[in-house]
Amino acid sequence: MKTIENKELIGERAEYFAKEKKYSKVIFRDGESPLKHASNISVEASSFEYKYPMWNTDNTVVKNSTFHELGKSGLWYVKNMTIEDTVIHAPKEFRRSSGITLNNVNFTNAAETLWTCDNIRIKNVQAKNGDYFAMNSYNFYAENLTLDGNYFLDGGKNIEIHNSVLNSKDAFWNCENVTVYDSTINGEYLGWYSKNLRFVNCHIISDQGLCYIDGLTMENCTVENTVLAFEYSTNLSVEITGRIDSIKNPCGGVIKASEIGTLILNPRRCNPADTRIDSDIIHKILTKDPNPNE
Repeated sequence: MKTIENKELIGERAEYFAKEKKYSKVIFRDGESPLKHASNISVEASSFEYKYPMWNTDNTVVKNSTFHELGKSGLWYVKNMTIEDTVIHAPKEFRRSSGITLNNVNFTNAAETLWTCDNIRIKNVQAKNGDYFAMNSYNFYAENLTLDGNYFLDGGKNIEIHNSVLNSKDAFWNCENVTVYDSTINGEYLGWYSKNLRFVNCHIISDQGLCYIDGLTMENCTVENTVLAFEYSTNLSVEITGRIDSIKNPCGGVIKASEIGTLILNPRRCNPADTRIDSDIIHKILTKDPNPNE
């Protein structure tokens, strides 16, 4: 494998179609697409300072490097890419890509990142400003992910997440087959219009969350500031440790909680007999929605 070291590579497509090369302490600047269509390459201790640096690449490894803000949209249509110990300042990274492994990566502006991608494994990743992170992506595995950004994994499928903190309004909308373990999720309207969601040992903070779901399992979870939950959700198997502030018109299954503030069961919306509510304390039961226009 040929090594290119301690150089500045300038100009459009500076290393176009590179194969079997190693880049060490290289600065890619002032030119689009320097490594477009590269394959079987490695990059370490280097920086990418301009647009589209690694489109259509195959079998690439990047370590201890930096993607600067002008390197936005830089990692599209890639196959089999590993990135480790790297800072990515550029938004809109990864589109229509597969076989992505990220370890110890810091996204400082993760907006519109990992769209329509498949086979993603991430560990020890921080993603700030991550609106629409991983939209429409499949086969997504994450461990120790810290995300700040709304609409996380909208349209995703086959998702597994461990030991993570997700600060995201409208997370997991339109999703299918999601399991989250030992994590904290903070955001309004969690999980709407999804199918087969499972939360295990999770802490959830969500105004009007967990509604319009077909197949929701919650095992040994706690909730905080969570109101009007489970509206129109079906196939519920919910176990809440502690109090849930309010539940509104669930449409089938079992809900267990130590304490419920307000339970709304409007027979005009769902048949109350279809849902079994198991709680030691229920402070208030309503048979009409609080808002008469609903």
